[in-house]
Amino acid sequence: MTTGVRRRMGVEERRQQLIGVALELFSRRSPDEVSIDEIASAAGISRPLVYHYFPGKLSLYEAALKRASEDLAARFAEPQDGPLGARLLRVMRRFFDFVDDHGPGFSALMRGGPAVGSSRTNALVDSVRQAAYVQILAHLGIQDPPARLELVVRSWISLVESTALIWLDGRRVPRHELEVQLVHDFAALTAVSAAYDEEMGALLRRVLRDEPADGPFGELVARLVSLAS
Repeated sequence: MTTGVRRRMGVEERRQQLIGVALELFSRRSPDEVSIDEIASAAGISRPLVYHYFPGKLSLYEAALKRASEDLAARFAEPQDGPLGARLLRVMRRFFDFVDDHGPGFSALMRGGPAVGSSRTNALVDSVRQAAYVQILAHLGIQDPPARLELVVRSWISLVESTALIWLDGRRVPRHELEVQLVHDFAALTAVSAAYDEEMGALLRRVLRDEPADGPFGELVARLVSLAS
């Protein structure tokens, strides 16, 4: 991303440029492997000028993670129209678009990278998880979830995160299959919880009532019936 041209920028414009450059480099290699010299070169400025805007690599790293976390959290936003299964599948596609495009940066965000132990970095990760949690509840039309539903949604978000991290290590399972499988996982977790709780059962019946036979949830039911027979 070397610009080759130095031009004067305002303070905030230059900061945003450096964050963008860092994100692009972090999308290709682990932040541990990216130096301030590389960031400066890619931005077309000197190393001392980078330090003029950020006191150190950690502060630039955290600023880049903040932008990445906001982008990732926004991937869970989806118009609340149509069957839930189709909505979740679109969310998973956008989520894996991010994971696919920013593999090392995604891993650094979720695992801590060079900022292990940083409360600010941990807070960013928690903000992504909380944004995802709130969005899923909105799709379900629930503001005050019962305990079992909270367990289901938060467990599913953790599953999505861990699945993406494992997938990045070799990409041995086709991405589109994982996207569908994770939507099926949500339905399966909900169904298991519904077997123990009538409130969850009512929620599941309401969700399935609006699901078409050729949607993700309908496909899961067909697969399970086929296995059982």
